[in-house]
Amino acid sequence: MKDSPIYEDVSHLLKRSSVIFLVVEILFIFVAFYYWKIQILDYRKYWALSEANRTREAVLPAPRAVLMDRSGSVVLANSVASFKASIIRENSKNFDESCRKISRLLGLDEAVIKQRVDKYKSLPLFKPIVVKDNLTLEEVSRIEGRKMELPELVIETEPKRFYPFTTLAAHVIGCVQELTTDELRTTFKDRKLGDMAGKTGVESSYESRLAGVDGKIIEVVDSLGRKRDELDRIEPQQSPKLTLTLDYDIQAKAEELLTGKEGAIVVLEAKTGGVLALASFPTYDPNKFVNRFTPEEWMALANNPDNPLLNRAIQGQYSPGSIFKLAMASGALDSGAIVDQTTFFCGGSIQIYGRSFRCWFEPGHGPLNLYEALQKSCNIYFYNLGRRMNIDTIARYAEELGLGKRTGIDIPGEKEGLVPSTEWKKKTQKAAWYPGETISVAIGQGPLQVTPLQVAAMTALIANRGARVCPHILREGQGPTGNVKIAPAIFEKVIEGMWRSANMGGTGQGARVDKFDVCSKTGSTQIIGRETAERLGTQKKTHSWFTGFAPRNNPQVVVTVLVEFGGLGGVTAAPMAGQIFQLYKNKFYDRQSSSPGN
Repeated sequence: MKDSPIYEDVSHLLKRSSVIFLVVEILFIFVAFYYWKIQILDYRKYWALSEANRTREAVLPAPRAVLMDRSGSVVLANSVASFKASIIRENSKNFDESCRKISRLLGLDEAVIKQRVDKYKSLPLFKPIVVKDNLTLEEVSRIEGRKMELPELVIETEPKRFYPFTTLAAHVIGCVQELTTDELRTTFKDRKLGDMAGKTGVESSYESRLAGVDGKIIEVVDSLGRKRDELDRIEPQQSPKLTLTLDYDIQAKAEELLTGKEGAIVVLEAKTGGVLALASFPTYDPNKFVNRFTPEEWMALANNPDNPLLNRAIQGQYSPGSIFKLAMASGALDSGAIVDQTTFFCGGSIQIYGRSFRCWFEPGHGPLNLYEALQKSCNIYFYNLGRRMNIDTIARYAEELGLGKRTGIDIPGEKEGLVPSTEWKKKTQKAAWYPGETISVAIGQGPLQVTPLQVAAMTALIANRGARVCPHILREGQGPTGNVKIAPAIFEKVIEGMWRSANMGGTGQGARVDKFDVCSKTGSTQIIGRETAERLGTQKKTHSWFTGFAPRNNPQVVVTVLVEFGGLGGVTAAPMAGQIFQLYKNKFYDRQSSSPGN
């Protein structure tokens, strides 16, 4: 046929094929780009993953530095070898099934295991996550016996912090705990998930000196995560031991005296501020914090009504009661409000500003000078001082003696306390200060708040005739830190009254120790006053205070005792302090006195 074309028109096929070739080219470019990204751009990531298939890097935690008492012979905290069980998610074919098996094997709740793993889900799958620590040898044996069945469960070793005397000096030494994610983002950016760090006490304040430097080990593992060879090892470095000012015998005695009570005892070296004992009761065992808490365990401890975590020596804030008469006497003498022989009459009560104020001794003490007023702790005498001195003058001298502000001790958590003034009341209550309020402050009541450590530091200042010391726990701490503006002669007069309190039948006679010249002051702080107790038909409740030092000349030791709801200071706190003074005298003072050349 003439009209038939010789060649068929294939233009539409060419168009289609060009589209197909374009698609293939695009796919080829995409595949090439993908391979370039894997091999060039992300090579480090995939190299690390491939290496992890045959090698594993494990951290070798450094043991924390040993803590010693002042003698250098008593270990207060060290590290012991411990085993922990960890799960490697990469080696688990069925995570839920793994959790069920591990739960039965280790006696753990399955939900606790999953909660623990979920906490660290951001870690790479090949990183081990601790599910149980402090394993017994029996648990280690059970895990080792089922290695083939549970390749995802491995045993790791770590140095565990150990406190051999359990509760002894717990509030001073402190405890270590696992770091939270928030802490890792802020304070401990150079640490990793699962690390332990000091949270309270010396463990916290000297963390950088205690932690040491971790080591590491690089090992070859098989497809089941089992170790086959070791490629490299860097040993951990333990930090040098730290020696504290604490004396084991005095600390143990202080805690023994507080057993069954609520309160605190502070014992200082008078001239240096070194803390020989800092006891707070009720207390706790810091070993419990080393093992990883469940939320329920933590809440049970934190909500304990006895509040064992509170360090009453530095965090408890109390009205000082008659202890404050030491500050009143110093301020009144220095300001010229009285002289040492100024006399006031105590008839058991007094009318001031239209209100009746009573002395603790209802029959009254009769006429007294300052020395006798301190000896007998007469309230009427100091009510009269309060009438002669305004609140701002009292506040100025109280603050000069270190009350109402932190002492600067080298453990965290210290509270400031409170010394009231006209400015304070105007700022906090938007009200004026009334002269009648000063009368209560004059005997250490009202809004006045101090810590036992502040009282001990003030007592050391008086003992040193005006030289300040900063309480410290580390043995290499400091001595005197300067002098107050009050003349030493003023403190000599206050000390005379304190000496009479312990040695001439005063309220502090319970602390008297033969041939040790104890100087003392007692106090009783009303928690439920006389009128309230009568209205409620119950007994008047008071905290029991004592503070003092010895010997009078060349003072060496300061003792401060607080017993919550302990009653009169001379009845409860003073005899307890007397036992501490006696122990110090036997252990240190007599030995110095009998040494050659003395």
